[in-house]
Amino acid sequence: MPAVATFLKVSPSQFISDYTAAFPGTANDAAAVYERIILPERATRGSAGYDFHSPVSFSLAPGESILLPTGLRVLIEPGWVLMLFPRSSLGFKYRFQLDNSVGIIDSDYSNAKNEGHMFLRMTNDSRTGKTLTVSAGDAVAQGIFVPFGITTDDHADAERTGGFGSTSRKEKNP
Repeated sequence: MPAVATFLKVSPSQFISDYTAAFPGTANDAAAVYERIILPERATRGSAGYDFHSPVSFSLAPGESILLPTGLRVLIEPGWVLMLFPRSSLGFKYRFQLDNSVGIIDSDYSNAKNEGHMFLRMTNDSRTGKTLTVSAGDAVAQGIFVPFGITTDDHADAERTGGFGSTSRKEKNP
């Protein structure tokens, strides 16, 4: 298997800024949460997915959502993409889902102004009234690296500068 990426933490200042924006009034906790961030890892030699762990504890009643700053970024080789999915067992038990269905992390996202900080917006869509409780350190999502191709007439020449959703607002290079 080719090694195509490296997971890193974003800088402490980037995480603290993003964390306190997501969870107002938590500035005093942000540095301690940053220290608990776990880099994604595969559980077994045969695992395709890298487990993403929650840096905080939280509970979601049915229909509730959370925007979770992971504190993570990833450097990906060109020609590869990281696809993010909810952890299978949580999806099965709680209909726990990523709000964008599948997260797509492009190889140039690490160049974004936010250091390529990956966020997860997730919802407990339980139809059976189950509240989901996650402890800090629990795996909540999984990421799989996938190669991709381009068309023979592809002319993409823009450089990413922004973060989430910025590729639809790109400016062409002169």
